[in-house]
Amino acid sequence: MHGASTLSKQEKVKPEKTVGALVAGLKVIRYLINSKEPVGVSKVAKELSISPSTCFSLLRTLVHEDLLSFNTTNKTYAVSFGLLELLKGAMEEGQHSLKLIKEKMRVVAADHGVTTMLFRRLGSDRVVLVERADANTAVRVHIPIGQRLPMYIGALGRCFAAYGHIDRDLLHEKFKELRWESAPSFSEFWRDVKNVEQQGYAVDRDHFTRGITVAAAPVLDSENFPVMVVSAVGFSGQFDDRALELLGNDIRKCTQEASAWF
Repeated sequence: MHGASTLSKQEKVKPEKTVGALVAGLKVIRYLINSKEPVGVSKVAKELSISPSTCFSLLRTLVHEDLLSFNTTNKTYAVSFGLLELLKGAMEEGQHSLKLIKEKMRVVAADHGVTTMLFRRLGSDRVVLVERADANTAVRVHIPIGQRLPMYIGALGRCFAAYGHIDRDLLHEKFKELRWESAPSFSEFWRDVKNVEQQGYAVDRDHFTRGITVAAAPVLDSENFPVMVVSAVGFSGQFDDRALELLGNDIRKCTQEASAWF
């Protein structure tokens, strides 16, 4: 996991010699990861300044390798779940650590009657759900493994913003693009971001989704960079201020212990 975070910080450092087709293919993947909807070959080629014929070949190759999917009706491309399999493979180095994290997630889920979720960075503006632990309750919040979300949305977004070295003006621009059911003001969001480091966790109550409250805390590497976020999701009616504080502290303890493994 140290390698993953280091690469993300040093992505602009080029080796002496690069493989053009690989660089172009990775640009395509990153573009589609950050796209809000499936995209056709012409738009991809235009946005990335790649010739249409080269772009078509790259897209078809990535589909063949199951990193992208192709909609034959709309003639559009999107990220495939095959990319998630690669992500899981890359995380095998830390499988023991992930197992320990999930065990602690199960404890938090059971103690507080919530669903705990582990989100991993995916590209520069997205996260993907890679693990989940459910409480043994009749009604629960469910998000499928593989679900992608904007990196700066909700409680998890406050965590990534707090430790991700993003300045206020750039975060404000990204904030404008987010879709909330009941959006906070940016000043409120920014205040929450600044409080994460002091408090150790972030809270989103009824903003991302009405009736849903989320407490989240970051898993940090040795350089204090956020590699993952653990979120605890429940119904807002479950939590008074004291219950929410207890949940937040337990999530914080979970991620603090996990950070020591990275």
